[in-house]
Amino acid sequence: MTTLETGRVVGAGIDRVDAPLKVTGSAHYPNDFAVPGMLHAALIGSTVAAGRIRSIDATEALAAPGVVDVITHLTAPKLERGPMTLLGGSPPAPMQDDRILHYGQHIGIVVADSAEQARHAARLVRVEYDTEKPVLDVDDPRAQIVENPWGLDTQRGDVAAGFARADVVVEGTYTTPDNTNNPLGLMATIASWHGDALTVHDSTQWPHNVRTTLAMVFQVPESGVRVLAPFVGGGFGAGLRVWSHVILTALAAREVKHPVKLVLTRPQMFTSVGHRPNSVQQIKIGATRDGDLVAIEHYGMSSVAMEDDDYEPVSFGSAVAYACPNVLTQDRQARLNIPCPGSMRAPAEGQGNFALECAIDEAAYAIGMDPLEFRLRNYAEEHPLLGLPWSSKALRECYSEGAERFGWSRRNPEVGSMREGRWLVGYGMAGVSYPFYQVPCQARASLRRDGSAYVRSAATDIGTGTYTVMTQLAAELLGLDVGRVRFDLGDSDMPYSPQAGGSGLTGALANAVHTACRRLVQEFLDVVAGDDLSPLRGALLDDVTVTDGRIHRVGAPEQGESYAEILARHGLEELSADGRSTPPQSEEIGMATSGAFGAKFVEVRIDPELGLLRVARVVSAIDGGRILNEKTATSQIIGGTVGGISQAMFEETATDAGTGRIANATFGDYLMPVNADVPDMEVIFCGGPDRATAVGTKGVGEVGLVGVAAAIGNAVHHATGRRLRSLPFTIDQLLL
Repeated sequence: MTTLETGRVVGAGIDRVDAPLKVTGSAHYPNDFAVPGMLHAALIGSTVAAGRIRSIDATEALAAPGVVDVITHLTAPKLERGPMTLLGGSPPAPMQDDRILHYGQHIGIVVADSAEQARHAARLVRVEYDTEKPVLDVDDPRAQIVENPWGLDTQRGDVAAGFARADVVVEGTYTTPDNTNNPLGLMATIASWHGDALTVHDSTQWPHNVRTTLAMVFQVPESGVRVLAPFVGGGFGAGLRVWSHVILTALAAREVKHPVKLVLTRPQMFTSVGHRPNSVQQIKIGATRDGDLVAIEHYGMSSVAMEDDDYEPVSFGSAVAYACPNVLTQDRQARLNIPCPGSMRAPAEGQGNFALECAIDEAAYAIGMDPLEFRLRNYAEEHPLLGLPWSSKALRECYSEGAERFGWSRRNPEVGSMREGRWLVGYGMAGVSYPFYQVPCQARASLRRDGSAYVRSAATDIGTGTYTVMTQLAAELLGLDVGRVRFDLGDSDMPYSPQAGGSGLTGALANAVHTACRRLVQEFLDVVAGDDLSPLRGALLDDVTVTDGRIHRVGAPEQGESYAEILARHGLEELSADGRSTPPQSEEIGMATSGAFGAKFVEVRIDPELGLLRVARVVSAIDGGRILNEKTATSQIIGGTVGGISQAMFEETATDAGTGRIANATFGDYLMPVNADVPDMEVIFCGGPDRATAVGTKGVGEVGLVGVAAAIGNAVHHATGRRLRSLPFTIDQLLL
């Protein structure tokens, strides 16, 4: 029982255990809850992007029907800023002065008997401003530049010397726009105070972070704050931070001494819960005629809010993707009058991989080598920075199996040579090396006298399948049928869990569950250690295995007994055990901890007269370590692929250059793919369990998106000869 062995439950593509609740409408999301005496809130947003509030008049709003209170910076109490977190600093505390830092900034909150009354009254608040000219572009000379924000800039070898010996050098500037997280469920918060105790229902991907932040902001004991999020209507990173609307809801509830509920509007989602920041990237690649990479230079500039931080090292992936002896990567941020950026599915990698993999493709064409062969020739057998072997890496298999399934060998290498009727046909590909991320996590497992198990941790399931895969894992480790295991999450009173983000939750939580279940079996062995009636008397953990609700000696199923029998004979109702996971450290294990790897293959069709671009099919070959549930993992890759198509062809948050107002902050204006835009997709999983942990998983929540935009761009070049370096790819770029 040292490591997990694949058995009858883990790996099986079983249906989601929470599906019946969702399809019957019994799954309660934050917006579904109501508590006695609850009032409703609406936010007032700034209509300028920079300046100060000269005056704010709530007289008319306070007189409106049903209005209980209007809170602004003039009446709000002093609030502390939230803590430093695993993802960086907390956003600034809201409504602490009269300064305006971005359009849509929360400058007031209205509390009323109904949501409609609150929204109506919010429009009655009169605000006058002393405006300033906002800084809205990374090229604005007034923008403050933050150098090496995360200390991740890298340099190895002699880049100048590398370029000097290169036979071919390609370089270009790649740009990606702001994208906005748009989960289907509008983010909602309900806050209820009982003295210094606070209960919150919230659309969060990290209940413990909300708990810690609210305790610090309001200077109350953390033990008295409880955050509930059993179901979250998507997130894509929008629920990773404690945004100001959450704090303001708790503030309003404390001020009016009633529970308060706030649901963001769709336009407010564009200014309140983060977004993928835009980027400008300069990349330069040198190679020999033989196909050896000799130098890579990658500079990234991304936007950040005036008084906030955001983790977006867009160039860093270029430091570890290929076996190149001379590499320089540098990142900078420009402070702008924009809403706080935040994580959006595959943060940084989604932008950086686009530039790197398009440039790699261009270099392959420049030396006349197949893009797949060029990538394989420069394959990094060990971690380029650490010089250690990977804990697992099946990228070669991803390339070979993906190419075979896609039919890459049928590709005519000549640009513009493939057609189908009036449509130009292009084949493109991209490699993906997604970073490892894992942090400590805790879980608790219990076995009851009826033979059922209850396992829990304060994680969230944002649609990724956490409920299901943790149920499967616990069932496998305890030798139970899936139907005899209940896994619970979404409650900050449960054992600590990190965020559902960074493709790190499954690994961290799975290893905590693994430890908890092992310790639980040990608890049973401890109970019968001196029991003359037990065939397990004196057995050690490595002497036994578990099947069909029984512990028995390895190779001797008859020498064992059920959990229920042990509990009943010793007069116990249940036994419990806690488990903790600690992320492996590369230096300690002698291996470079590995994230997911992948290869993306795309076929596109282009109408040269109309500039129409269609993605015909996508094959994703993924090394995700041990796959706990092939059905849910496949679903994650498909969903990520759709997100990649959206990034490549549709999404762009348009900010008015003069005012800072987001001009397309509705589903009617912000373009996303619909069913007709989504092609045939195939997913292949390659490789096996990762060696760094007992369970051997690697996250697959984000690797599905990375590489899709680059593969589409490379396919466009194969079809047309054009190198498109600016996302999204639009008709004007494609008219030939």
